[in-house]
Amino acid sequence: MSSLHQLNARREFAFLVLSGLFLGSMGLLNVLGLSRFINLGQLGPFPVVVAVGVLPYPVTFLCTDVISEIWGERRASQLVWVGLLLNIWILLIVWLGGVLPGFEQLDPATGLPAADGAGRLPLFFELRHLTVGTIMASMVAYLTAQFTDVRLFHAWKRLTRGRYLWLRNNGSTLVSQLVDTSAVIIVTYLSSDVLPLEASQPVLPQLGGLILSGYIFKFLCALADTLPFYWLVGWLRRYLAIPEQGQELVAIS
Repeated sequence: MSSLHQLNARREFAFLVLSGLFLGSMGLLNVLGLSRFINLGQLGPFPVVVAVGVLPYPVTFLCTDVISEIWGERRASQLVWVGLLLNIWILLIVWLGGVLPGFEQLDPATGLPAADGAGRLPLFFELRHLTVGTIMASMVAYLTAQFTDVRLFHAWKRLTRGRYLWLRNNGSTLVSQLVDTSAVIIVTYLSSDVLPLEASQPVLPQLGGLILSGYIFKFLCALADTLPFYWLVGWLRRYLAIPEQGQELVAIS
């Protein structure tokens, strides 16, 4: 009985760690969002420019793939829904923080905090503007991409009868990352003005460049996580006593 209790405790703890890493990365994505763009250099003729909030995002696909492999599609889908609730919670707090009275000097014409000489709002309101402008887009992209990842992962798993772990890991992630990158850029452009676009240049090529840059970064991250994914799944199978390839933990208890 003691041995079974310890095994269940390990399974619960492993799931909590992966879930915490997933949700923490989602929180960073929404809070940092488009607050800064990073130039990662050139990949051939293509510049690789990504928003700082994107940096932890590939980890979310690694977490859902590991959870899908070990705990199954149902638990991975549950985590995706919890991630959506986290997005809504962040949006609520950011909105609430902006409507409650503070100590900022208000513009008598608008009743909003006054901008400084450079036209910038107080730090929180600048961050709030960027956060609200991206969370709505990220929620649409998030649901589409994460459920695409989970569904494709298990479709590949059924098709290959539990073999070729690398195929379902990379195949599901690379497709879902393209869906995510395209959706978040397009919805952000349509819903707000926070993208770094040059007004004097055509919009579509700039949007295409942002999508390509973001996808190149996520594509390379997806390829780079193949070995860690193999190692983590193999280690968890031993640690959680799951002896057979393709077998899942249907329940924790």
